[in-house]
Amino acid sequence: MKVLMINGSPHKEGCTYTALTEIAGELNKAGIETVIEHIGTKPIRGCIGCGKCANGRCIFNDDIVNHFLELAETADAYIFGSPVHYAAASGSITALLDRFFYAGEGHDYKPGAAIVTCRRGGATAAFEQLNKYFTIRNMPVVSSQYWNMVHGNTPEEVRQDLEGMQIMRTLGKNMAWLLKCIEAGKNAGVSKPEKEAPQITNFIR
Repeated sequence: MKVLMINGSPHKEGCTYTALTEIAGELNKAGIETVIEHIGTKPIRGCIGCGKCANGRCIFNDDIVNHFLELAETADAYIFGSPVHYAAASGSITALLDRFFYAGEGHDYKPGAAIVTCRRGGATAAFEQLNKYFTIRNMPVVSSQYWNMVHGNTPEEVRQDLEGMQIMRTLGKNMAWLLKCIEAGKNAGVSKPEKEAPQITNFIR
């Protein structure tokens, strides 16, 4: 089993990375492979709603979105991490995930979790924003003993947030447990829910 972890911070080994590695440690202890991918600092296009995505890929191929969609195909779960920018997730991860979920296929029923890092405030708003991607794609959302956030302005300060780091470790344990439960269900012949044909109702007719 493998978990794709996306570091949505412009800083490759900053606060968000520090939190993700704490989660990865628990997943690895449970025998689950982790891949931490950095979003980088190059521009990422926003979704323009062109509807031309096909075969699980975005029509635009001049940034990293299709690379992440390729990685997602072999992942059993996702964890998205972001710093808090103006009480929201980073612009880069927002642009990435808009297209990741709009163009991508096969996300349904994969467990997902979001984490956020901040100096002081705005964490709950950013956390809520990231969780909405999971809840529109039939994905189980993995939680912890408290909201998935750490506080600090540097990796060293994040490590001093003892409660936050414990929250990250608990999240890793909970993700490992759920993945193993899903695997056990598959082995016992439990299939995914049968999906109905989509019903779309516009508010304005």
